[in-house]
Amino acid sequence: MLSSSMDMLEESLIKKIDIMTEIETENEKQKEILSDPENVDEEAFDATVDKKGELIDKLGAIDDGFQTLFDRIKEDVGANKEAYADQIRRMQALIQDITAKSASIEAAEHRNKKLAENYFDTARRQMNANKQSSAVAFNYYRTMNNFKDIPPQFLDKKN
Repeated sequence: MLSSSMDMLEESLIKKIDIMTEIETENEKQKEILSDPENVDEEAFDATVDKKGELIDKLGAIDDGFQTLFDRIKEDVGANKEAYADQIRRMQALIQDITAKSASIEAAEHRNKKLAENYFDTARRQMNANKQSSAVAFNYYRTMNNFKDIPPQFLDKKN
């Protein structure tokens, strides 16, 4: 029982690394999409955000399962550390990989956040410029329409 539980813990760590690698791939896609704020493919950006959301949900489920299983076998493993020393070392190495990937993902998320803010600033400026040009065009249209209503004027040249 304990041996199979340890194997399950190790497998869950490996799955977590695989999922984190997928998140890194999605972060790179977002970086490419957001690198040119003038030409952002919003559908592709939304697709990467959705994909990352699904992957994060999977990570949460794996973490919950890992913690539950670990809590159940923690005392038994502590009592038999020598018997599982190799597996514990492998899991410690996996946890170090997870920590490194986590830091890498966090840095990429921070970078992508700045790129997204740059895109939103650019989009906001374009919307404001469009709004201003629409207002100018509307004012011109209104002014021109008002000139139609001016009655003809009679000029008297007597003085």
